[in-house]
Amino acid sequence: QVQLVESGGGLVQPGGSLRLSCAASHSIFSRYVMAWYRQAPEQQRELVAVITWGGTINYADSVKGRFTISRDNAKSTVYLQMNSLKPEDTAVYYCNVRGVGFDYWGQGTQVTVSP
Repeated sequence: QVQLVESGGGLVQPGGSLRLSCAASHSIFSRYVMAWYRQAPEQQRELVAVITWGGTINYADSVKGRFTISRDNAKSTVYLQMNSLKPEDTAVYYCNVRGVGFDYWGQGTQVTVSP
């Protein structure tokens, strides 16, 4: 069973930056999609950004121009660079890796944007 280990969350002031990382505990020897989701209190989990095996990227409208997703296939790792953070970005961020026959989730990392 592959586990996803997330890191990089924390408390940051509005306008600040954070970089989230998510690494798989074992190499994944198949094509897969990597994504970041977030869930704020009393809200549904929403897709933040997704990157395919071939490098196609999509972002939620609310983070376009501020967040950047990237991946290192050799390390089975996905990153989320978050700039110009706003209080409304406050949420638990989850990484997701899915492919044919599998769908893995990280444990979540808290991001809090507050003065």
